[in-house]
Amino acid sequence: MSLSRRALLSTAGAAAVVAATAPPAGAARHRGPRAPRSLRQIPLQGAVNVRDLGGYRTLDGERVRHGLVYRADHLGKLTDADLTTLGGLGLSRAIDFRIPLEVASDGADRLPAGVTAVSRPITDNGLFGQLHAVIGSRDPVRQEEALGGGRAAAFMADVYRTFVTDAANRNAFGQTLRELAARGAGPVLYHCTSGKDRTGWTSWLTLRLVGVPEHLATEDYLASNAIRAAHDARVREGLRQAGLMRNPELIVPLQEVRQEYLDAALSEVRAGYGGLYRYVTAGLGLDPRALVGLRERLVG
Repeated sequence: MSLSRRALLSTAGAAAVVAATAPPAGAARHRGPRAPRSLRQIPLQGAVNVRDLGGYRTLDGERVRHGLVYRADHLGKLTDADLTTLGGLGLSRAIDFRIPLEVASDGADRLPAGVTAVSRPITDNGLFGQLHAVIGSRDPVRQEEALGGGRAAAFMADVYRTFVTDAANRNAFGQTLRELAARGAGPVLYHCTSGKDRTGWTSWLTLRLVGVPEHLATEDYLASNAIRAAHDARVREGLRQAGLMRNPELIVPLQEVRQEYLDAALSEVRAGYGGLYRYVTAGLGLDPRALVGLRERLVG
């Protein structure tokens, strides 16, 4: 018998779905490089932002299971030792959200034997190509005109809006969540280039849909700032030393995750769907049984 919306909403996880886009007045906003206490990083030499999504407590006191869902940045630079580490996770598949231009730049994933590589591009709204063109120009005036004065942050907010408004993006997110909910599926890793935006939205949705409180899901999202800080600073210094950018601080809004970016996506959710429940059902195509299955598989 198919589950009704009312039956779904009786579960703790689904109750979180309804409340997800309506935080209480005065709720704390978590900003800056702060990693949650339950964070479980996978140390690798060729990737920076690789983590197990498990360990978070849900609203009803259960925990998200370890060893089933992993989030990461791109895996094109993994060492042989990294492959051994990933091989120990028992991954069944690795889902790559990068567009072809990103793959051509950074390389295809290096994966352990037996892991199925899945290409599932989610648009970056032209960010990668435009950023390469602007930096490659070596023109500080052009770079300031493109990225300064809040324009870089505004572009990132637009990228997040496409997570909700773009039909192909919604299909990719929905397909990924259905695979995470599939009974009997092996451990899954998904990633983009930096493991923070497309990967961050997928992770935020997953945690909220299984009943993790909003502040913890948001801490997981914002943790990329702390994890990536040293690496991103080296990238900026490299751009300066190579003479590519006089003011590499202009790209900081592109390197970071910010509450305002997440809020941009959630504003589109409310405007287009009225709330997270209709976004994931009508927008992403998840039926109530898939939502219940996601919680049953990932929490306990």
